[in-house]
Amino acid sequence: MDLNIVQELIETHLPGSRASVDDFMGAGGDHLAVRVEAEQFAGKSLIEQHKMIYAAVQEHLDSGAIHALSITTVPITPGASA
Repeated sequence: MDLNIVQELIETHLPGSRASVDDFMGAGGDHLAVRVEAEQFAGKSLIEQHKMIYAAVQEHLDSGAIHALSITTVPITPGASA
């Protein structure tokens, strides 16, 4: 899985967000760690935040292109600069 595509999927699904994507196994691109900063996370539970990320990449999880996904979310206060 191309890491840039995963980043684009997340940032498109959550407009204004900033995502970074790493392959934590170092090969193959199917074991990914993502860190996402987004205003959309403000006031949401951790589970709700993670569901938002899963929604962006679900097709690739279902196909097996992404085998494992480690998620870190950072809520941004609307209107605040990060």
